[in-house]
Amino acid sequence: MKKVTVFVLIVVMLVLCGPMASAQRRHRRSFWRKHRDKLTTAGSAVGGAAVGGLIGGKKGALIGAGAGAGGGALYTYKLRRRHRRRHRRG
Repeated sequence: MKKVTVFVLIVVMLVLCGPMASAQRRHRRSFWRKHRDKLTTAGSAVGGAAVGGLIGGKKGALIGAGAGAGGGALYTYKLRRRHRRRHRRG
């Protein structure tokens, strides 16, 4: 009896989750498009850590990572134009 109950529950879950999975497949975005803001901020933090590490060692790397992450976040969330107007020609 337990096996039948478990089987029925699994089938019901698969039937209910099927439409949600197919709806998610419509919008295929690349990894970059999904995580653009996080990657930009992380990349600037790595760059800041590299420069700070060259200049001031471990402590400089830590300070540079913080400054790079702050600058990247400022650019990503405040300064970058998100919605560019697209015009059709003619």
